[in-house]
Amino acid sequence: MAMRDLVTGPERPTVAIALGSGGARGIAHVAALETLDELGIRPTAIAGTSMGAVVGAAYAAGLEARDIRSHVLKVLRNRSNVMGKLLRARVGRFADLVLRGRGNPVLLDPEIFLELFWPRGVPAAFEDLAIRTIVVATDYSARNEAVFQSGPLTSAVAGSMAIPGLFRPVESEGSLLIDGGAVNPLPYDHLFDLADIVIAVDVTFGRRSRARRAPTPLESMFGAAQIMQGAITAQKIRHRPPDILIRPKVEQFGLLDFFRAGQILRAAESSKDELRAAIRSRIKMLRTA
Repeated sequence: MAMRDLVTGPERPTVAIALGSGGARGIAHVAALETLDELGIRPTAIAGTSMGAVVGAAYAAGLEARDIRSHVLKVLRNRSNVMGKLLRARVGRFADLVLRGRGNPVLLDPEIFLELFWPRGVPAAFEDLAIRTIVVATDYSARNEAVFQSGPLTSAVAGSMAIPGLFRPVESEGSLLIDGGAVNPLPYDHLFDLADIVIAVDVTFGRRSRARRAPTPLESMFGAAQIMQGAITAQKIRHRPPDILIRPKVEQFGLLDFFRAGQILRAAESSKDELRAAIRSRIKMLRTA
């Protein structure tokens, strides 16, 4: 039986997918979504954290994964244009450091950032998405997970991607939100009751090559965050793994390597064959159970 027949037949199982955090590595999520499109699989639900929430919400809006790929490559192709957009997304001016204002010229406003970089067509509310979407952020004050499935979409995703030291926290519904990777870097646990097959795409896994120099303070901060996220994910998987776990080979890329988007997508290509094989195997197992 052909692969497409397996996933589109009358007794086809339902599929949900979780896209994890990982900064620029999260661009690799596009390859996993392309695989679902190529197989004719429409997820019943998507859960995302940080960059996974950014990509997942764009896909849930009804965009095909190949269109997201084209958009990412187009936006990041022009460095001067990107830097101009980042300047517009700054929280404040450099003069604020002297005047002691509330602005901070180092931090970016994640909501403005999303408006500048998200493709057109992403709606303002969860209810207007074509696919049920779950976004995970961290409630800084309550010190726990904040899960969003309804209401304003931009503030939820912006909060989910608000990496401390890079983006300012997001105020939403009385909470102060920061990067969801601090509590749940790979939120597949929110999908078990929503589909027959739960897929998780982890881009925090894997060690980078041995450094030839000491990391900068910024690299140390982001590197420590990735180590923490990897440890949280490993513990979750030991407790209860997803039905399918895919780990694109993108460990050589850093959190901020967005200008290497093309290389990240090429590195993720091999994971598409792995995902196809895993889906085939899982469907056959369900049908023979």
